[in-house]
Amino acid sequence: MNERIGKTEVMKMFVEAAKQIRDQHVHLSELDCVSGDGDHGTAMLHAVDQLEAACRSESEEGLKMLFKNAGWKVLSVDGGASSALLGTFFGGMADAEIGDEIDCNGLACAFEAGLHAVSKQTKAQPGDKTMMDALIPAVCAVRSGALSGKTIPTALKEAAAAAQSGAESTRDLIAKYGRARFSGEKARGHQDAGATSIALLFRGFSEAFADERKD
Repeated sequence: MNERIGKTEVMKMFVEAAKQIRDQHVHLSELDCVSGDGDHGTAMLHAVDQLEAACRSESEEGLKMLFKNAGWKVLSVDGGASSALLGTFFGGMADAEIGDEIDCNGLACAFEAGLHAVSKQTKAQPGDKTMMDALIPAVCAVRSGALSGKTIPTALKEAAAAAQSGAESTRDLIAKYGRARFSGEKARGHQDAGATSIALLFRGFSEAFADERKD
């Protein structure tokens, strides 16, 4: 059971998250066609390619450098606001006061640092039909798990569920930010592509520990 994880486990989280995006990238673009350019799935494919590239680095540096490298590589993707905010999230995780191994509290701190960095770039909150509808509940779920003394696998399972619920909630919303805000009622009834991507990423994070999880 993973009470603590290090660089190897986090890299596995990133790789599993990339698999989720690749499996659903066509669906992500279909969602984006409703209120965007229809290229969100393609942008996310490029983003997770770079996320995995950070994992293939031969650097001996620890977790902080992995987060920094992942952030910079994802930020290098020309994918509009989504990849920029995603890169900011991963890079921001390096701002947390963590060591090369972290427990559930350390993971929560890293996610919170990433969320804090994103919050400096956007005013969007849950209810605005953006990635924040999934990201904020997911990060809060990990923090709640840490406070409850749960293991990382269990906390991530709950975070994935929270992100999925948040993404599904966007179906009934009207977008307030980005290009999607011009769609108005047209986008109602359709899940937000950015929030769906976040849900997929957290599903991947959770799946990295599926074989080890004991609730």
